[in-house]
Amino acid sequence: MFFPLLLQRLRILHLEPSETDHWQMCGALGLDPSSTVIERVDTLDRFKQRLTDGLHDIVVSAYHCDGFTAMDAWEVLLGMPGRQPAFIVLSRSASEAEAIDAVRRGACDFVRKSTLSQLARVMLRALDASRIRTAKEDSQAELAGSVERSTELNEYLRKCIEEERQAIAREVHDDIGGSLAALKSDLGWICKQAKEPDVLAHANAATEMLEHAIGASQRIVQDLYPPVLERGIVAAVDWLAGSFEQRTGVKTAFTSTHEVIHAPEDVQLVAYRTAQAALTTIARHAACSEVRIDLSDGENMLTLEITDNGRRLTRAELPERPRALRGLGARARTVDGRLAIRNRGGAGTSIILSVPLVPVEGSLRTARLQQT
Repeated sequence: MFFPLLLQRLRILHLEPSETDHWQMCGALGLDPSSTVIERVDTLDRFKQRLTDGLHDIVVSAYHCDGFTAMDAWEVLLGMPGRQPAFIVLSRSASEAEAIDAVRRGACDFVRKSTLSQLARVMLRALDASRIRTAKEDSQAELAGSVERSTELNEYLRKCIEEERQAIAREVHDDIGGSLAALKSDLGWICKQAKEPDVLAHANAATEMLEHAIGASQRIVQDLYPPVLERGIVAAVDWLAGSFEQRTGVKTAFTSTHEVIHAPEDVQLVAYRTAQAALTTIARHAACSEVRIDLSDGENMLTLEITDNGRRLTRAELPERPRALRGLGARARTVDGRLAIRNRGGAGTSIILSVPLVPVEGSLRTARLQQT
């Protein structure tokens, strides 16, 4: 017969207090009760031990056992590590309500002992369902692992980029900035010593160009890794607001709940980059006349909100927006935070960053901190 030949390649664990019922089930399946394919246990402790000792493809359990039910065995099975075998309830006296409850709680199927001829077909169907479920779980686990690895890689790349930006900022500030300052001093001496009008004119023109170069190098340093962050996130965002207003002419108001907000260095950097990217996008696309920046640390949460009164920006537009706003959500998640973009009535957009000041238990950030 087809079914017994297939079943002989499986390992079946039969939880059954009655040896007679066990023999009847083996007969219905065309199996020898002494075969290694099928094994009977009659206590919950023995059931748990056999689950621990070996791998089984199918568990068939009587509903009413001595001192427990099939649902108690099901709970034991759920608590076991590793792959779960298909679980079928086989009963003579269980009620319809008990049968429905067994399937609702996760059993693959319910078979009456009076219809043992159907058991082989039910077992094969349960095996197929179990294989599909296992494949789905494996696929989901693989996908979750891939996402986690991708997140870790992105975070590592961001960290490398920030370190590189910091190194370049130091290089520009110390070497190029120092050279430009020395050159400015020499040009100042030339201007004082120059007698010829043409020489003085060229020296003054060179000095103006040099002032422009010094200003550009300072802006580059601030964009790459601002030294103002060493004074804390409040001072850094305040500087951003003032610089934005001076550069664009857009009225910019900054408020903070405290003069100093204590936050981890990675959180401060994410907040600064978020404010920097938001202001860059506002300057290029919002067409606004006012910007408000609010920074707070209530309820152990750092919250940064940048609001303009210009053209509304919807989340659907983000893929079309410049790279300044792309990736802010992913950057926020590296410190357990989240980013929200909200419209303010008929005009204006708010970009809101919320980051817990205490790392979330079990998060990637917590794991990273524990490793360091």
